[in-house]
Amino acid sequence: MAKGVLVIFDQNNGEIRHVVLEMLTVARSLGDGPVTALTFGKDARNTLAKLAEYGAEQVLFWDGDAYARYSSDGFAAAIAEAVPELGPDVILFPATAWGKDLSARLAGVLKAGLATDCLHLEAGEDGRVKAVRPVYAGKALAEVTVNTPVQMFSLRPNVNAAVPAPATPEILNIAPAVDSAAFQAVVVERNEAQGGVLELTEADIIVSGGRGIKAPENFKLLDDMAQALGAAVGSSRPVADEGWVPHSYHIGQTGKVVSPTVYFAVGISGAIQHLAGISGSKYIVAINSDPEAPIFKVANYGIVGDLFQVVPRLTEEIKTVKAQQ
Repeated sequence: MAKGVLVIFDQNNGEIRHVVLEMLTVARSLGDGPVTALTFGKDARNTLAKLAEYGAEQVLFWDGDAYARYSSDGFAAAIAEAVPELGPDVILFPATAWGKDLSARLAGVLKAGLATDCLHLEAGEDGRVKAVRPVYAGKALAEVTVNTPVQMFSLRPNVNAAVPAPATPEILNIAPAVDSAAFQAVVVERNEAQGGVLELTEADIIVSGGRGIKAPENFKLLDDMAQALGAAVGSSRPVADEGWVPHSYHIGQTGKVVSPTVYFAVGISGAIQHLAGISGSKYIVAINSDPEAPIFKVANYGIVGDLFQVVPRLTEEIKTVKAQQ
């Protein structure tokens, strides 16, 4: 069992991603030491109520001017300075773009092992955490351990359950002395997604389109279906590369990795690079006019037909069912 678990995450205007609650739930299962949550930036303290609800026993807010803007090298130096005092055996990050960047930097500074994009973590008898993570572009799962004094892991969003466990956290006062020179690269601007757009990595339902959509204006069919479902909209790489949708829609090995409850693959053939990004989906529904499309080999449900007829009909049926609820 781990002697202590440090959960590191980002926040925006006091809002935290659902994966943070999943991380806190997992952290509670890994050891008998304290679960400590660490976050940065303005409005960080507004996350306290949520952290307490999900079992954080200690909370550390770094909300000074130095942490107002993200810097992977500066943040990593600060965490590394605080780790000896906090004394965690395990450090957890979200497997988001932010978490992947900072965890790799911190692992290098601490000379610690890091297992990324984990689906499951389990406490081992020898104090080593057993992690399950996808390998070979999601074709297989590997059970791994990290054999360094500090064990680091990043957790894929939307995979583990988030279970409340109310606690009364102690707010720690640890201020590492980090030279301003450590902040070599700093984020100067953030371009937020359009209002109302769901984040793909945390969406419960995703409607995704591929080349079968034929033209960018036809994505309105998927927008309408997603709106009826309360879902996010994604795409395969060729569609994003063509400029039909923003690259933030791209799902796959070189794009976003998602784990929704339901994934609709509309007009997507099912190239291996795309399948690597959706392997964590609980249910895959394929809509394609080609009965031999590879996507049908991994789909739980399939519709062979013209998407321009199927999707509008499906959208209307969804609206009818929703209206009856």
